[in-house]
Amino acid sequence: MYAVVEIGGRQFKVVANDKIEVPSLPGKAGETLQFEKILLVGDDQGVTVGHPLVRNVSVQGRILDHGLSEKIIVFKKKRRKGYRVTRGHRQGYTQIEITSIGK
Repeated sequence: MYAVVEIGGRQFKVVANDKIEVPSLPGKAGETLQFEKILLVGDDQGVTVGHPLVRNVSVQGRILDHGLSEKIIVFKKKRRKGYRVTRGHRQGYTQIEITSIGK
């Protein structure tokens, strides 16, 4: 069984025991989460598409870790003006393990 879930404004296809990195979520490592925005559910019998969400299905996960992704370099320059600025950014993420997908 698999599901397409919206977490933090992005869509993820998840399967039980799957580990994914999502935009930062509140909570500590070890806490359980329940995701409500389920857009699609598929299994052996077929696929159920929500309009806009699938009802009576829950996806549960557990927070494994919080971290920062690779550094992105932002470089700005204006020709012939002597203007150069270099900045970096590291986006935060939360690593989640999907524990169950059920009705």
